[in-house]
Amino acid sequence: MPVLPGAEPFRHEGGEVGVLLCHGFTGSPQSLRPWAEYLAGRGLTVSLPLLPGHGTRWQDMQLTGWQDWYAEVDRALRELLDRCTQVFVFGLSMGGALTLRLAAKHGDAISGIVLVNPANKVHDPLAFALPVAQHFIRSTPGIASDIAKPGSVEVGYDRVPTRAAHSLRKFLQLVDADLPQVTQPLLLLHSPQDHVVPPVDSARVLARVSSTDVTETLLEQSYHVATLDHDAERIFADSFAFVGRLAESVGREGAEAGG
Repeated sequence: MPVLPGAEPFRHEGGEVGVLLCHGFTGSPQSLRPWAEYLAGRGLTVSLPLLPGHGTRWQDMQLTGWQDWYAEVDRALRELLDRCTQVFVFGLSMGGALTLRLAAKHGDAISGIVLVNPANKVHDPLAFALPVAQHFIRSTPGIASDIAKPGSVEVGYDRVPTRAAHSLRKFLQLVDADLPQVTQPLLLLHSPQDHVVPPVDSARVLARVSSTDVTETLLEQSYHVATLDHDAERIFADSFAFVGRLAESVGREGAEAGG
């Protein structure tokens, strides 16, 4: 099945510091591509994989579940850990939940994490019915392109496969239980106006992680897909500064470039 235009994975071989970016549920690497290119342009090694079942057609996603999505980011992380001296993980929405699980499982191997509007729970009032509904209803209306900026569009599915949504719900419960195991420095950026993931999800993540180095930033001008929205440049700059603070080589190079 051909990949949708713009939804292709992205990889850039840069320096000794690597960043793994994790895209969201029913989305694609396109939503994070400008972020990935910004980081690559500043000398970082960047990996932005396409999650299984994503970036083609929603019916393909019916055949996948959270184990498949997590296995892909775990594989990409291990590649970066073999290649780089320090690795950071960034994620949007469900990609934020994938990031948190990687952080909980890999510990000190990950130097820091950046979350943008991370998902913690499926809030649809009918979510409790998913175990049964997935057998009778194949899909529900899509959640892509929640963006305030005119003309900015997310490449994602216009339908949500119910079987995959049921798997996502189970995955988010697992991630929530593991949050106290997350200890890495954390930058969390979230939109007060988000029509997909409510701010309460970010609040719960902040309340439950064990990280002591925590920065919370509000994205006042953006909706859910903030990486394609009015606050995108702020996300890019703040995340690079976060890496620079925690990775000496990047911090030095950034200071020299600035000077």
